[in-house]
Amino acid sequence: MSASTPLLMLGLPKGSLEDSTKALFAKAGWKIATSSRSYKPSIDDPELDGRFVRAQEVARYVAHGFFDCGLTGWDWVQENNADVVEVCDLVYSRASTLKSRWVLCVPESSPVKTAADLAGKRVATELMETTKRWFAERNIPAIVEFSWGATEVKVPDLVDAIVDITETGNSIRANKLRIVDTLLETNTKLIANKNSWADPAKRRKIETIALLLRGALEAGSKVGLKMNLPRAALDAVTAKLPALRNPTISPLSNPEWIALETIIDESVVREIIPALKAHGAEGIVEYPLNKVVY
Repeated sequence: MSASTPLLMLGLPKGSLEDSTKALFAKAGWKIATSSRSYKPSIDDPELDGRFVRAQEVARYVAHGFFDCGLTGWDWVQENNADVVEVCDLVYSRASTLKSRWVLCVPESSPVKTAADLAGKRVATELMETTKRWFAERNIPAIVEFSWGATEVKVPDLVDAIVDITETGNSIRANKLRIVDTLLETNTKLIANKNSWADPAKRRKIETIALLLRGALEAGSKVGLKMNLPRAALDAVTAKLPALRNPTISPLSNPEWIALETIIDESVVREIIPALKAHGAEGIVEYPLNKVVY
């Protein structure tokens, strides 16, 4: 494909996921640049073009074929009933790497204990179609209405319950709400148009994007660690060192010493380094990773 005719049109989420998506692509190897008011990014890959649109709309445009592939939440794939290929999970959000949940909530003081208690009651949500289906599957005749935002403040004055998204539950607790049930667990996914997925050249490029985005996410929780170590301490250290595979071991000019390098979870480094020092390790270096590809 020529530079003037990109191979793929990529759908990117505008809004809360925009900055974290650009950061993820940067770690994966693609620089995506935008101006403050532009929906058309500049991507440093002649095979890629893209547009930033609301995450709620990405799945629909992928299904229709305007985008060959795109990133959006599983919730919006469901909400749009989009007939797309789910290429891979990419569990990240604006602030964390946790999955999110759409939950049915009522005020803490509400007499509602189960979803069935909302028969004939009003429920506000942005996730309209999914919420309607959820209540219909349970034969609960709730009245579901669309919310344009600030959904938490609408109970109990405007509606009896809400369905809203949460990662940690902090906002729900802050607004003195109580979770009655969970409708859907969601996270960001890379999805593809079915015709694009059937095209060998496009599929290879989409799979490359998936591979490197997953590698960038995997690297976020891991670091590289290298050190010099007395050869006599090798067995004791490798028994304690949690590595992806066996650590890489190289000889040094002094035959009584070796160089050791591995990749470990960042969360265990603070426990491992003192233990390494106790076994005589020297020149311990911790370094960040851009990608870890299995």
